Amino acid sequence: MTRGGRKGERDEPIRRCIATGAELPKERLIRFVVGPAGQVVPDLAGKLPGRGIWVSADRAALQKAAKKNLFARSARQAVTVPEGLADQVEAGLAGRVVELVSLARKAGDAVTGYEKVKAWVDTGRAAALIQAADGSERGKTKINLPPDEGPTIGCLTSGELGLSFGRVRAIHAALGGGGLTTRIVEDASRLAGLRASSIGAPAPERTKNSHERQ
Repeated sequence: MTRGGRKGERDEPIRRCIATGAELPKERLIRFVVGPAGQVVPDLAGKLPGRGIWVSADRAALQKAAKKNLFARSARQAVTVPEGLADQVEAGLAGRVVELVSLARKAGDAVTGYEKVKAWVDTGRAAALIQAADGSERGKTKINLPPDEGPTIGCLTSGELGLSFGRVRAIHAALGGGGLTTRIVEDASRLAGLRASSIGAPAPERTKNSHERQ
């Protein structure tokens, strides 16, 4: 076990991005399915039925997949791609991260406020740190979680982070260990890719493996 009760690295299946050809762990990709009406639908929760179509969590990759008709090629059928797909995915991921942090707060596994966050970091309770993207750089340097002790998420705005805690804005937050934190970190990693933002301690590259399909 690592800091905050987090489990060590897991062997995750990899998928191939239809836009870049890169083989990546699922947490670095967005899954899409084709709906009954032939429309491409982002499956952000990873639960929709149907064969998955995978695209890197990257705005340029999503735009390329839509522009080059790569969804239709992968699905082997005519499909309709919604306009502004990258914006739709970004908004959906941001909403998911905000909601998951809120759930963690209600479960007692997330705190905000400089003193509370610093206490969690200093005592080893923090499994992940969140620093608002638009917060003061000087202020953010006062609380640090070493990369080998947990990731630092930096893709949420202070307004979005505030929503998770019922506030107008928040700059710092800490997450405890557990399943919700794992989901928050994975979705935040995807969101960071869409926003060309950063998340500390990114998932390491995996070796190539067979392509499992769902």
